[in-house]
Amino acid sequence: MYRSGHEPDPRFTLANERTFLAWIRTALGLVAAGVAVKALLDGNAAQVAAVVLVGSGAFVPAFAFLRWALSERALRRGRPLPAMLFGIALAVGLSLAGVVLVLAVIA
Repeated sequence: MYRSGHEPDPRFTLANERTFLAWIRTALGLVAAGVAVKALLDGNAAQVAAVVLVGSGAFVPAFAFLRWALSERALRRGRPLPAMLFGIALAVGLSLAGVVLVLAVIA
């Protein structure tokens, strides 16, 4: 990756790195939320929500690295940044976990 294209403005590279780290913080938050749900709530709904949260938290770092690498390559080649497709999947997964948790709290 570093051999292709030209060195971009350091501000863009650092912004890309900050975005990567923000995704890593999000992953840690998802795992912590899943552990908290499992510890504080009982039942199948809590189990499902905890699995969705921890599973999302386990998957996000791989996506974050892939996104960082694709963005860095695009910056070096002077091309448009790649579309963020994973955000949609994460939003749907978190919405599902939220609905399940609301049902668990009500029941």
